[in-house]
Amino acid sequence: MEAPARLHFGVLDLRGDLGRWFGGIGAAIPTPSLLLQAETADAIEAEGPDGGRAAEFARRYLARTGVRGGARIRVHRAIPAHAGLGSGTQLALAVARGLAELYGLPTSAPDLARAVERGRRSAIGTWAFEAGGFILEGGRRAGSNEVAPLLARHPMPASWHYVVAVPDAASGLSGAAEANAFRGLPAPPASEVERVAHEVLMRLLPAVAEADLTAFGESLSIIQRITGGWFAPAQGGVFAPGQTARLVRYLADGGAAGVGQSSWGPTVYALTDGAARADSLAAGARSQVGAGGLVVSGTFQNHGARAWPAGSKPLAD
Repeated sequence: MEAPARLHFGVLDLRGDLGRWFGGIGAAIPTPSLLLQAETADAIEAEGPDGGRAAEFARRYLARTGVRGGARIRVHRAIPAHAGLGSGTQLALAVARGLAELYGLPTSAPDLARAVERGRRSAIGTWAFEAGGFILEGGRRAGSNEVAPLLARHPMPASWHYVVAVPDAASGLSGAAEANAFRGLPAPPASEVERVAHEVLMRLLPAVAEADLTAFGESLSIIQRITGGWFAPAQGGVFAPGQTARLVRYLADGGAAGVGQSSWGPTVYALTDGAARADSLAAGARSQVGAGGLVVSGTFQNHGARAWPAGSKPLAD
């Protein structure tokens, strides 16, 4: 199994007064990515980076589906954890997909997400795993545990490049801390929720459909500033303070078409047109993140996760 990381571009609604909560926009990127191998076994075994979490997801999947058996899992390559890149969801879905392939069970991403109890707040990672590209999902209905519906999916234009910078900074919120933060956030003004919806429907979606990077980047930056304000009480600012906020400013000043923070961070992303500009921004970002940071760049991934029989093609560790 190979699964992409995902960038979370923003949430749509923290008010929920129309009966749906959250919703979101995002996209799949091929680097960093997850690579794992699974085979049947009598018990559950896992090794490699994030092996402990992989084993737990395997137990959860097998218990939920009633499969009597085990699995031997080897994680060859992991997505940085708790960095805003969707590592937990991608690992959970990849483990579930591997076991589904082994035991002949349904492999759709929503089925997998339900089995491993992911996608309960954001479904960007679920749909990025399923199809890649640009994702717009419609949020959760009050009282429902269903994965949020996919409203729109577009391929990201081939000329659009991303730069992703993960500073050597504190991890973003996850698990119980994230749940507590959401419970403590005040409801945003209705006018701001309406502005975000207007931006998404009338500028962001048309821009990706027409490959208009300037309009897409401007709209995305506006959405980030508005929704970042919703999370400011929990994270200390529109963007996470320190290196994350400085990186956002640095990349914006460097001429990126659009910039933002992915989920709770500390990952920062920038969009630009062409490999040369992306390489230049990435080189500058490396000077900012420090020795313990990570900077990658490339074009977006317009397909979902991939599975293939062991031995049919080499693994690229």
